[in-house]
Amino acid sequence: MLNLHILFLSILQGLTEFLPVSSSGHLILFSKFTTFPDQGLALDVALHLGSVLAVIIYFSEDIWLMAKGFVKSWFIPNFKDYGSKLFWLIVIGTLPILCAGAILEHYGTEWLRSSRIIGWTILGFGLLLFVADKTSMTIRKIEHLGALDAFLIGCAQCLALIPGTSRSGITITMGRFLSLERRDAAKFSMLLSVPAILAAAALVGIELYKQGDILALLNALDGVTYSFCASIIAIYAIMWWLKKSTFLPFVIYRIALGTILLLDSYGIISINM
Repeated sequence: MLNLHILFLSILQGLTEFLPVSSSGHLILFSKFTTFPDQGLALDVALHLGSVLAVIIYFSEDIWLMAKGFVKSWFIPNFKDYGSKLFWLIVIGTLPILCAGAILEHYGTEWLRSSRIIGWTILGFGLLLFVADKTSMTIRKIEHLGALDAFLIGCAQCLALIPGTSRSGITITMGRFLSLERRDAAKFSMLLSVPAILAAAALVGIELYKQGDILALLNALDGVTYSFCASIIAIYAIMWWLKKSTFLPFVIYRIALGTILLLDSYGIISINM
């Protein structure tokens, strides 16, 4: 695979992972509507790993508090300590997608990578984000979340296994329905991405190692590096934007993109390269 190809994919991944527009959907569409071949699931996961490393760097203070809280509470949930509470909220929020991912792995995921499915999910869940952001109150912060809230956000994250849904988009949507402030909804969404993507990356990495595919491993390392650089810029941008603004521009983009994809998939227009 050309390094230029990996660079384009990494920039695309980094810029879309933490915006509620679906990074996985964009990665799939990139190969469908350009002359580049499909990069495959292994590189997809490597690109997401670069994004997770950016989250760890940006939220290093919170992650350090989580680690300290976990140890200080002697590995027992202590919701009176912010670090311990945040750690266990992330654990609770991660459990649903681990179960859903195992089930989907058994049945395979290739049938979900069609532009028609992506078109409907980008459009439909974009509209749902608009409803959540428009109708919900903005009165809660992460420290106000309880175990049930984290579980509900985790259940919403399972929908992101369908390309086009947007992991950040659907978890932010549920966060807004639970009255989380926009920046806190985005922050919890980013922190929730860490264990799920690390688990997926570990599984794919082990598989590549067993196969002895050195080229795939090198491509994956390049993807991690480039994706990290683009992701850290995107995180700063979205957190700055949400200080005063809403998710409306992302909703408009999703409606436009979803509509174009659906018109193409039903043969009304053609955008194939």
